[in-house]
Amino acid sequence: MNLTPKDIVKFLDDYVIGQNDAKKVIAIALRNRYRRMQLPANIQDDIVPKNILMIGSTGVGKTEIARRLSKLFGLPFIKVEASKYTEVGFVGRDVESMIRDLAMAALNLVKQEHREKNSDKIEEYIEKIILEKLLPPLPNGATEEKKEQYQISYEKMKQKLRDGKLDDLTIELEIDQASFEAGSNLPPDMAAMQESFIKVIGITNKKVKKELKVKDAKESLKNEASEKILDMESIKAEALRRAQNEGIIFIDEIDKVAVSSSGSSRQDPSKEGVQRDLLPIVEGSDVSTKFGTIKTDHILFIAAGAFHISKPSDLIPELQGRFPLRVSLDSLDEDALYEILTKPKNSLLNQYKALLNVEGVELEFSDDALRQIAKLTQSTNQKVEDIGARRLHTVIEKLLEDISFNADEYKGQKFSITKELVDEKLGQICQDEDRAKYIL
Repeated sequence: MNLTPKDIVKFLDDYVIGQNDAKKVIAIALRNRYRRMQLPANIQDDIVPKNILMIGSTGVGKTEIARRLSKLFGLPFIKVEASKYTEVGFVGRDVESMIRDLAMAALNLVKQEHREKNSDKIEEYIEKIILEKLLPPLPNGATEEKKEQYQISYEKMKQKLRDGKLDDLTIELEIDQASFEAGSNLPPDMAAMQESFIKVIGITNKKVKKELKVKDAKESLKNEASEKILDMESIKAEALRRAQNEGIIFIDEIDKVAVSSSGSSRQDPSKEGVQRDLLPIVEGSDVSTKFGTIKTDHILFIAAGAFHISKPSDLIPELQGRFPLRVSLDSLDEDALYEILTKPKNSLLNQYKALLNVEGVELEFSDDALRQIAKLTQSTNQKVEDIGARRLHTVIEKLLEDISFNADEYKGQKFSITKELVDEKLGQICQDEDRAKYIL
């Protein structure tokens, strides 16, 4: 993860428009993770991550920043919704399960890396099993001449297998039956009990015979080959180390567990309980997982919320103190909405162009039309409810409804979206506040 803060911001610029303050704060926090890992062990322990609280109305890019970061870094990363958790004692997921999810994400990440590193050995193992089914090995007393002939046939068959010429042949394989997996989100003592129960009643990894095509057999054998070749114990140890030192948890909808002082009597009593349960995890504690105990002291937490009903100050003071970096995301103006339509790599316009291209329709938008779409979107956001860039989905879907429905009539043609067409389709609806509420 040797990226400078500038590199991180540059990457995010391709997908998230504006919000430079948020990008900068996150880029520095991520770079500090790398810097800390280069320091001597005695100082590493004292450097705790500076957790971030992102505040901004819906649809301005909070979750998109998190989504893109997870793709950029080979770091254990999970995104969770605070509103999904309940206080210990209530039915539902407890907050410790997010750490268990992070451990699982780290394990999958490390396992994938090791699979790629040992891909040749894994391929070899799979090839050997398939080839032995197609060319059964010779008995022990075979002559040298037979062995030579067998070796020549074996090499020819191996080449055909690699070239995909045997993909449609059917072979019978003994493969592991999908075992009954103990729930990863159960507390470890419960998971251990469940695993013991599974062993007692005999739902273990049974081998079952199946007839499969060679190309399907290659896929089915991947897990078995990985288990045989990879050192799972060292992978688990590495996953725990990464989750502890490099893990990032993005907690969305944090405002949904904030208890507004004005209407506290009507609030769900478990909300403050979720905050209290979250506190030791964010502050630093030991959480047991299936792979061992994780210390949460050095996990980076990024929380985000719209805070349109509650305020950040409605969170309990101790939790506020654990998110020292506050960053406000701006509401989107007309220019920002125009840029969202035109700048990102997989912008909404490019998505619709690609979708209609499937039907042989070439879609093009004039610059005036795009400006008008941004203007109408902005005015609807102001009149009805500000849902940020998400409003663009609604507006463009409404605009392209007829062309999408009648795409077969325009096959092989170019269809131009002009300012006049935008006004014709959307102008009236956007002006009429009552209709806008229901349609947009």
